[in-house]
Amino acid sequence: MTAPIPLHHGLREVADRYDGYILDLWGVLHDGEQAYPGVHEALRALKARGKWICLLSNAPRRFPGTLKRLEGMGLTPDLWHAMMTSGEAAHLALRDPPDDWHAALGPRLYHLGPPRDADVYEGLPGRIRVATPEEADFVVNTGVDDFDETVADYEPVLRRCADRRLPMVCANPDLIVHVGPKLVVCAGLLAQRYEEMGGEVRYHGKPHPPVYRRCFDLLAGLAGAPLDPARIVAIGDSLRTDVAGARAAGIDAILVTGGIHRDELDAAAGGHGDPAKLEEIAAAAPARPTGALPALVW
Repeated sequence: MTAPIPLHHGLREVADRYDGYILDLWGVLHDGEQAYPGVHEALRALKARGKWICLLSNAPRRFPGTLKRLEGMGLTPDLWHAMMTSGEAAHLALRDPPDDWHAALGPRLYHLGPPRDADVYEGLPGRIRVATPEEADFVVNTGVDDFDETVADYEPVLRRCADRRLPMVCANPDLIVHVGPKLVVCAGLLAQRYEEMGGEVRYHGKPHPPVYRRCFDLLAGLAGAPLDPARIVAIGDSLRTDVAGARAAGIDAILVTGGIHRDELDAAAGGHGDPAKLEEIAAAAPARPTGALPALVW
């Protein structure tokens, strides 16, 4: 019989087990509009104890845009040591193709997403943005333009891309995210629909292994030597991305129950919610968390 998922009340209960922390942003540090209560204190407490902190986000933009957004919520760089985003990972893959698939992409790209995410491909030598799928060699998908839009709104343009068999680079594997109390469609859901249409997609970000290797390299650079995977933990709010990705990378994963699964767990009012429901959804998930926290608090 599988042991119940340990329910922790704060990071203080597990801090001594780990040297490296890979922390999700949206749903863990903030809700897209403001930082969660207790986050600043938790990050300061980890740093004070000599822990190495790497932020890992599926945000479809590079460091400067992500950093600016965090700073607007008071989440300043003195609170962590390093950061990796899916947008940065996508940019690096387009700049230095890691495999034959990326190397075969043509120069002309069609951007499916808002202008705020253009830094994913801007400045790349040999890459040209075009205005329509009909002119493109491939698609860079960063998500919806407006938070009120649905996948159905994108059916026509996805069909045009699929008709031309355009390969798609997805710079955010998330399906949905909370923006305040609102659920918003992410690039991963558009990519999933594109695959249903027969389109070919490569994802950058969680839960895919390459982005964790980048984080391990960042932590090793900070510590002066590679960290023991048994001493690294990922903390996130998604079973599908944060937990599954961390476990596949060989490290522990703590689920924040007050994030994207809060309604399923009846955890919206705080606390862990219903432990039986946590066990139920974890059993159906790709991987099981090694622990749970109600929020990122000390």
